[in-house]
Amino acid sequence: MEQLNRLWKKGQDFLGVKYPIMAGAMTWISNHRFVAAVSNTGGFGSLAAGSMPPEELEREIDKTFELTDKPFGVNLITISPNYKQHLELTVRKKVPFIIFAGSFPRASEVKIAKESGAKVIAFASNNSIARRMIDSGIDALMLEGSEAGGHIGHVSLIILLQQVLLAMDEVPIFVAGGIATGQLMAHLLLAGAAGVQMGTRFILTEECEVHPNFREAFRKARARDAIATPAVGSELNVVAVRALRNKGMSDFTDLQMELILKNRAGEISKKEAQFEVEKFWMGALRNAVHEGDVNRGSLMAGQSVGLVNKVQTLQELFDEMINDALGALKLAKKRLGP
Repeated sequence: MEQLNRLWKKGQDFLGVKYPIMAGAMTWISNHRFVAAVSNTGGFGSLAAGSMPPEELEREIDKTFELTDKPFGVNLITISPNYKQHLELTVRKKVPFIIFAGSFPRASEVKIAKESGAKVIAFASNNSIARRMIDSGIDALMLEGSEAGGHIGHVSLIILLQQVLLAMDEVPIFVAGGIATGQLMAHLLLAGAAGVQMGTRFILTEECEVHPNFREAFRKARARDAIATPAVGSELNVVAVRALRNKGMSDFTDLQMELILKNRAGEISKKEAQFEVEKFWMGALRNAVHEGDVNRGSLMAGQSVGLVNKVQTLQELFDEMINDALGALKLAKKRLGP
C-alpha cells in the first residue's frame, strides 16, 4: 500500500480524499445522496448540475453539505442555458471544487471560481484545449478520452496520455475514459496521473439510484455495444454522445434530420436546434435512468461497460480497485527485475 500511496499522493493532497478515484458527474444519477456516499466512502463525488433549475441545484448542494463533511465537486456544463446562474450559485455556496465541462470556460470565469476559494478542474478532450485550460489558470485538468460515456471528444485516451499526461506537468492531471480496473489505474498512476475518474463502473454499485432495467442493461452489455452517436452533416455541430445501441439512437438520427430541415427553412435558429438536441438527450436519459425505458431512453455508457458485470457496494468497488492496483504494481516490479 505504501507504493500506491506514493503514486497517488498528489491526487490525495489535491482532492483531500483517501482515494483519488472520482465518480464522474452523471445527469439524473449523481444526486446529493450518491455524491455524499462516494465521498463518505473515501472517493470523490461530483454533483451533476446539467440543465437543472438553479433553485434545484441549490437544494442539491445544501443536501450534499448536510450528508458529508468530505470534499466534493459540482460539475457545471458550460453550454447549459443555466450555466451562468449555476456558476454564480456555486461561488456563493462556497462549493469546494468547481468542475467545468461541456466546453471550455473563459479565463474570467475560472478566475471568478477561484476567487471563491474553490479549486477549479476543467475537462480537456484534446491537447490544444488542455494547454488553453492550463494557461487560463485552472488548478487541475481532467483528461477524458473518447472511450468515455456521455458527451465525448474525438481523441482516444491512449493518444491524450502521450500528448498531455506525458508532456505537461504544470498541474495535477486526472484521467478518464475507458477506465474500470485497478490494474489500469496503477499503470496510469505510474505514468504520472494524479488519479482517475470513472462513471460507467459506478452505475453497478448498490448506492447508485437507477432503475433496475438501466443497471441490468449495463451488466449485460459488451464494449462494442457502447457506440458514438452519428452526426448528420455538420450544420448543427452536434457533440457526439457515447451510449448503448438501442432504438433511441435511431430516434436521434431522425431528430437531427428534422432540425436541419427546420433550420434551412428558417423555422428554427442553429442555437435553438442545438438546445433541442440537448433537450432530447436529457429527456431520453431521464426516461432510461428513472423509468427504465432501455429501448428508446438514452443509455449513456463508456466502452468500459464491457468490463463491468457485477453489482457491488462502493466500499467493495474501492477495495477491489486497490487490491488489483497493488497486484499490478507487484507484477510490474517483477517484470523490471533486480
